[in-house]
Amino acid sequence: MNPGMIKKLQKMQKEMVAAQKELEASVFYGSAGGKMVQVEFTGDKKMQDITIDTDALELPEDMDILKDTVIAAVNDCMKKIDDETESTMSKFTGGGMPGLF
Repeated sequence: MNPGMIKKLQKMQKEMVAAQKELEASVFYGSAGGKMVQVEFTGDKKMQDITIDTDALELPEDMDILKDTVIAAVNDCMKKIDDETESTMSKFTGGGMPGLF
Protein backbone atom coordinates (compact mmCIF):
# COMPACT_ATOMS: atom_id res chain seq x y z
CA MET A 1 0.00 0.00 0.00
CA ASN A 2 1.43 3.38 -0.91
CA PRO A 3 2.08 6.01 1.80
CA GLY A 4 -0.53 8.40 0.40
CA MET A 5 -3.29 5.80 0.69
CA ILE A 6 -2.21 4.92 4.23
CA LYS A 7 -2.44 8.60 5.23
CA LYS A 8 -5.91 8.85 3.70
CA LEU A 9 -7.04 5.75 5.58
CA GLN A 10 -5.64 7.07 8.85
CA LYS A 11 -7.35 10.44 8.33
CA MET A 12 -10.65 8.74 7.52
CA GLN A 13 -10.36 6.55 10.62
CA LYS A 14 -9.80 9.63 12.83
CA GLU A 15 -12.82 11.35 11.23
CA MET A 16 -14.99 8.26 11.77
CA VAL A 17 -14.01 8.07 15.46
CA ALA A 18 -14.74 11.79 15.89
CA ALA A 19 -18.11 11.45 14.15
CA GLN A 20 -19.05 8.46 16.32
CA LYS A 21 -18.13 10.35 19.51
CA GLU A 22 -20.18 13.33 18.36
CA LEU A 23 -23.18 11.09 17.68
CA GLU A 24 -22.88 9.44 21.09
CA ALA A 25 -22.81 12.85 22.80
CA SER A 26 -25.86 14.12 20.87
CA VAL A 27 -29.29 14.23 22.49
CA PHE A 28 -32.34 12.79 20.72
CA TYR A 29 -36.01 13.19 21.55
CA GLY A 30 -38.96 10.93 20.84
CA SER A 31 -42.63 11.31 21.60
CA ALA A 32 -45.95 9.55 21.21
CA GLY A 33 -49.61 10.06 21.99
CA GLY A 34 -49.62 13.70 20.94
CA LYS A 35 -46.57 14.29 23.17
CA MET A 36 -48.36 12.64 26.09
CA VAL A 37 -45.08 10.74 26.55
CA GLN A 38 -41.72 12.27 25.68
CA VAL A 39 -38.33 10.61 26.05
CA GLU A 40 -34.76 11.82 25.83
CA PHE A 41 -31.80 9.61 24.90
CA THR A 42 -28.15 10.15 24.14
CA GLY A 43 -26.79 8.89 20.83
CA ASP A 44 -25.37 5.84 22.55
CA LYS A 45 -28.98 4.86 23.35
CA LYS A 46 -29.00 5.66 27.05
CA MET A 47 -32.27 7.11 28.35
CA GLN A 48 -31.76 10.44 30.10
CA ASP A 49 -35.32 11.51 30.83
CA ILE A 50 -38.98 10.67 30.39
CA THR A 51 -41.89 13.06 30.69
CA ILE A 52 -45.45 11.78 31.09
CA ASP A 53 -48.34 14.21 30.85
CA THR A 54 -50.30 14.29 34.12
CA ASP A 55 -53.52 13.73 32.18
CA ALA A 56 -52.24 10.37 30.93
CA LEU A 57 -53.84 8.40 33.77
CA GLU A 58 -57.38 9.48 34.41
CA LEU A 59 -58.57 5.90 34.94
CA PRO A 60 -56.76 2.75 36.11
CA GLU A 61 -57.45 1.16 32.69
CA ASP A 62 -55.31 3.87 31.13
CA MET A 63 -52.16 2.07 32.33
CA ASP A 64 -52.12 -0.23 29.27
CA ILE A 65 -52.47 2.75 26.95
CA LEU A 66 -49.69 4.52 28.82
CA LYS A 67 -47.39 1.50 28.52
CA ASP A 68 -48.02 1.31 24.77
CA THR A 69 -47.39 5.04 24.45
CA VAL A 70 -44.09 4.83 26.35
CA ILE A 71 -42.95 2.00 24.10
CA ALA A 72 -43.92 4.00 21.01
CA ALA A 73 -42.03 7.09 22.25
CA VAL A 74 -38.89 5.04 22.99
CA ASN A 75 -39.09 3.36 19.57
CA ASP A 76 -39.55 6.77 17.93
CA CYS A 77 -36.39 8.04 19.59
CA MET A 78 -34.39 4.89 18.78
CA LYS A 79 -35.34 5.27 15.10
CA LYS A 80 -34.11 8.87 15.14
CA ILE A 81 -30.79 7.77 16.64
CA ASP A 82 -30.42 4.96 14.08
CA ASP A 83 -31.31 7.28 11.18
CA GLU A 84 -28.83 9.95 12.28
CA THR A 85 -26.11 7.36 12.88
CA GLU A 86 -26.67 5.82 9.46
CA SER A 87 -26.67 9.24 7.80
CA THR A 88 -23.47 10.33 9.53
CA MET A 89 -21.54 7.10 9.11
CA SER A 90 -22.60 6.60 5.48
CA LYS A 91 -20.23 9.46 4.67
CA PHE A 92 -17.47 7.02 5.51
CA THR A 93 -18.93 3.70 4.43
CA GLY A 94 -21.43 4.41 1.66
CA GLY A 95 -20.26 3.77 -1.87
CA GLY A 96 -16.82 2.51 -1.01
CA MET A 97 -14.07 4.57 0.56
CA PRO A 98 -14.37 8.26 -0.43
CA GLY A 99 -11.26 9.79 -1.92
CA LEU A 100 -9.51 6.48 -2.34
CA PHE A 101 -11.11 5.05 -5.47
